[in-house]
Amino acid sequence: MPILIIRHLTSHHYKQPVAFGDHRMMLRPRDDDDQRVLESALEITPEPSQLSWTRDAFGNHVAIARFAGQASELRFQSTIRVDHAPVAFRAADIRDFASTYPFKYPEEERSSLARFLAPLFPHAELDRWAAMFLRADGSAETHDLLVGMTRTIKRDFKYVTRHEKGIQTPAQTLKLGSGSCRDLAVLMIAALRSLGIAARFVSGYLRIADDDGEAITGGNTHAWVQACIPGPGWIDFDPSSGMVGNENLVRVAVVHEPQEAIPLQGTWIGTASDHLAMKVAVKVTAGAGQ
Repeated sequence: MPILIIRHLTSHHYKQPVAFGDHRMMLRPRDDDDQRVLESALEITPEPSQLSWTRDAFGNHVAIARFAGQASELRFQSTIRVDHAPVAFRAADIRDFASTYPFKYPEEERSSLARFLAPLFPHAELDRWAAMFLRADGSAETHDLLVGMTRTIKRDFKYVTRHEKGIQTPAQTLKLGSGSCRDLAVLMIAALRSLGIAARFVSGYLRIADDDGEAITGGNTHAWVQACIPGPGWIDFDPSSGMVGNENLVRVAVVHEPQEAIPLQGTWIGTASDHLAMKVAVKVTAGAGQ
């Protein structure tokens, strides 16, 4: 399995020393069948008075930092080594009863999938768009439906970097024909759920290779989709890049809705003009053992 090293630095700069409230972090990748954290280090400056770790209802790693003093800079640096195995999505892996859409999940799975089947931003325009991927009789090959939707979003929608907080509704994304990675992910999740396919929001890291496709020298935080397919289980779909499978993706959090997967959030105590800047840098490199 390839070894990846992920360095994620976030720093806040202030005009004068300010006090800090609790900060919640989702920076440590998940331990799943296809990825495993080998080493994890988190450096915080100033040093928190208390740092606690837990797992949320989805099994994501969550850290809470509490601070006692004041400072003019707050810095979080996460360094992770991950054993990461690319997994493809093949039609042959889908169970026979689900190879053609529509299909029903087994009764014993429906209760655990209920939250991922619940409608997300229901809208008539969304339903019409999702129906484009079906035949006239409402059927489709399940593999073709999922791959086709992923690649259609990549082809037909303009990817934009959007720094504003919040998520566009799928109706807004359809109207604008553009969106950030999280907006495009929400569009696909909402469309899949409207078709009765369980889907969830994923946040993590995207690894970026050089033009020769070999050395991995860059990366950034990213958002994409997982859909639950009988047989292979939860499969990654990245509508921003049109890629299917997890080859370039390292999962940090899987959640029902995007606001549950914010990488770093917290408060500070001071005047609005005290905050000067926030800087974020992410780098993904190939580690020893690749």
